[in-house]
Amino acid sequence: MEAALGLGLLLLVAALLVAAALRRAAPGRTATGPALTGPVLTGPAASSPDSPRRAKPRPRREKPQREPGFTHRLLAAALKGHVGAVSCLHFSSNGKHLASCADDRTVRLWSTRDFTAREHRSVRGNVELDHAELVRFSPDGRALLVWLANGETIRVYKVTKKDDDSFTFTPSSEDFPKKHKAPVINMGVAETGKFIMTASSDTTILIWSPKGEVLASINTNQMNNAYATVSPCGRFVASCGFTPDVKVWEVCFGKKGDFREVTRAFELKGHTAGVYSFAFSNDSRRMATVSKDGTWKFWDTDVEYKKQQDPYLLLTGSCDVAEPCRIALSPDAHVAAISCGTNITVYNTRRGEEEERFVGVHTQHIADLAFDTSGRFLVSCGDRAIRVFHNTAGYRAVLEEMEAALRRSSSRTTKERLEQQIHSARRALTAVCGRKR
Repeated sequence: MEAALGLGLLLLVAALLVAAALRRAAPGRTATGPALTGPVLTGPAASSPDSPRRAKPRPRREKPQREPGFTHRLLAAALKGHVGAVSCLHFSSNGKHLASCADDRTVRLWSTRDFTAREHRSVRGNVELDHAELVRFSPDGRALLVWLANGETIRVYKVTKKDDDSFTFTPSSEDFPKKHKAPVINMGVAETGKFIMTASSDTTILIWSPKGEVLASINTNQMNNAYATVSPCGRFVASCGFTPDVKVWEVCFGKKGDFREVTRAFELKGHTAGVYSFAFSNDSRRMATVSKDGTWKFWDTDVEYKKQQDPYLLLTGSCDVAEPCRIALSPDAHVAAISCGTNITVYNTRRGEEEERFVGVHTQHIADLAFDTSGRFLVSCGDRAIRVFHNTAGYRAVLEEMEAALRRSSSRTTKERLEQQIHSARRALTAVCGRKR
């Protein structure tokens, strides 16, 4: 019996020793608590049996902070859809659409009635094997003309509106022939539909027929062209460059629409350094210029130039200038906007006073600046977004005109009508200024 008791004690001790050994070898446990929780480490530190430290979690990667978008109380919209830098903007003649092009090989059409809406949809057209640097509507809005960056020529797209209000873009069978020997800086289409203008950075301006034939070549004799465009009336082409003047030509056609000649019309003289840019009013009776001399000027161009009458200088204002620098004039000529670098400054043309200043509008230099055909909005591009601003300076200018007309009026009926219009205009201005973006 004693032998059996000794054997039992021996077996019990052996079992306890085996249980202790098994508990030490159990994975994920320590001698003082339950199994560890958390991420499992991989690598040498985790496989080392001598490491007494508990597994450390991997450090969390911080997400890159996005740059805050541009905001301003007068910002009506930021049109986003391009994935490349937008280089050019153009409104259709009826004011219903805005065309834009970018180096992402697309052209987009935007509805101007959506500028104040929450969503801004666009219709995309692809530019095959190239990208557009410039874009222009045809006068009837049924075609888009683009300047190809690599092809260095004009391509025409027929724009067809479908039943669902979308558009199709069909390229013409042939592009225009390549004629320029230097990079093209701008393109314009006459509102009459009679001709197309292209200007290159040397001293060349070409006048084209709508079918792609070169009608005339102009040597501007300005050492280089900085800017050139077609007047809204479709009669004139103008250019500026190294010299301190703006030269204007008339493109003449016969009664049957046949091309006749290009003749010198008039010049804008008064700056003391080269002119960066210029703009016409909608009726071409006013022009605005901005120069390297740090001034902008406002001109009366409603003159009889065939009788050697020169334009009148109406106003000179000071401004910040640095390349690239652009100027835009509202359709009614009440407001001038100047872009310099990434900033935009807005002036009234009555007294030359600064009305608004927008700083850091784009992350890159502003490439294009324009008022819409109604004068309600000012648009700019420079990066992937298109910024749309309320033209409050235009609202205030119209108010000033109506108030002046009210003071001059002696008719009771006219006074009542003007008072109602002034009241409505003030409410509209207050509503725009009160919006927060």
